[in-house]
Amino acid sequence: MRAFLASSIGVTCAAALVLPLAAPAGAAPDTPAHPATAGSVPAEASEPAEVPGSTQSLALNPLASPSVRATGAPAAAAAEQGLPERDVQPFSLVGVVWDDVDTELHGTAQVRTRATGTDRWSDWQDLETHNAEHSADAGTAERDSGAARGSTAPLWVGDSDGVEVRVRPEIPGESTEAPVPLPAGLHLELVDPGEDPQELPATGAAGADRAGSLGATVLPALSRAETEEAAGLAPAAKPYIGPRPRIVTRKGWGADEKLRESGFAYTKSVKAAFIHHSATGNNYKCSQAPSVLRGIYRYHVKSSGWRDIGYNFAVDKCGNIYEGRAGGVTKAVMGAHTLGFNTNTMGIAVLGTFTKSNPPAAAVNAVSKLTAWKLGLFGANPKGKVTLTSGGSNKYKKGKKVKLNVISGHRDGFATECPGARLYKKLGTARTSSAKLQGR
Repeated sequence: MRAFLASSIGVTCAAALVLPLAAPAGAAPDTPAHPATAGSVPAEASEPAEVPGSTQSLALNPLASPSVRATGAPAAAAAEQGLPERDVQPFSLVGVVWDDVDTELHGTAQVRTRATGTDRWSDWQDLETHNAEHSADAGTAERDSGAARGSTAPLWVGDSDGVEVRVRPEIPGESTEAPVPLPAGLHLELVDPGEDPQELPATGAAGADRAGSLGATVLPALSRAETEEAAGLAPAAKPYIGPRPRIVTRKGWGADEKLRESGFAYTKSVKAAFIHHSATGNNYKCSQAPSVLRGIYRYHVKSSGWRDIGYNFAVDKCGNIYEGRAGGVTKAVMGAHTLGFNTNTMGIAVLGTFTKSNPPAAAVNAVSKLTAWKLGLFGANPKGKVTLTSGGSNKYKKGKKVKLNVISGHRDGFATECPGARLYKKLGTARTSSAKLQGR
């Protein structure tokens, strides 16, 4: 939407600052209905006018019509919540959130949207409702801050100015049984990711990311020798580290650093990588990937109440690699990506949905390159196994020691479809390629 990057490998520097869009009646852009976390804007305050992008938060209402009640339609239809067709300020990413982070939405959530400036409405599209597994671990400050909310996965819909939503609860057993109650405080979140930054020449020398990457728009690809030098290794050392791939930094994709909490959280090591799909759909161009990332970032922080974007890295379908959660690309930054296994791991999200669609080879290759480098910095073998201690998930109780692949899919640590069956099948290829890049 708007001024996209000129190419899928284009890099950017200074963010173009725009005024938040005015809200339609009943909506309050960027005024979250949950308490603010440290370093974020309080719930009762508005963001500074210079912050790029905006969020419209619309409360859902019962949708049961007189005709539904008169015809004795199923109880699920009578308990349905949503919003009828309406005009809204432009947005590109949509999701549904609710009050309690520990409550799951048992049912379906669907949206249809209208392309900006047209009368063209999309078909109904499903939101991934089982999204609790992408979250900070129980017992962490991020999870227990009081700011975190339950949420669906966000969906990228492109530049839109009209929306309709329906959320229908699940009915157990017979259709005459009472439906499972929907979570309290359902809201539709409409995210405008803001303008792309203006494109400037790439910057960043071999060792520029040693203490972080806030000053560069791109960390250029390095040879193996340059990678070892940047890591501060002695010439006589023979580590298994893959060459550093090209990485678009947070500054490069236009992350507004005022949105996230100011501090960073680290763990001791990076022993494993969990691979995800973002479940945001495949209807994006690679030149739009920075906008998709800004949308996910804003949704994770402003709508879901997290301290930052959950993933440590992201990969688009053209194979471009992006820095995710802030704190330094070479460091063991604690993410919020695999509930129960965020400690001593990293999360890599391939942008898209790969339940029924095959991931592009370029994306799988990028996962191999990224893991060969980052796991290599911490001495991890991509083809090996590792024992991790669960922080608590629906698959492994808290404290259980679990032996997993060093490169695992999200479903290995949590009972979930993520990263999609088609991407999951490619992880063996990624492990082999990653190990070869390390020289194993």
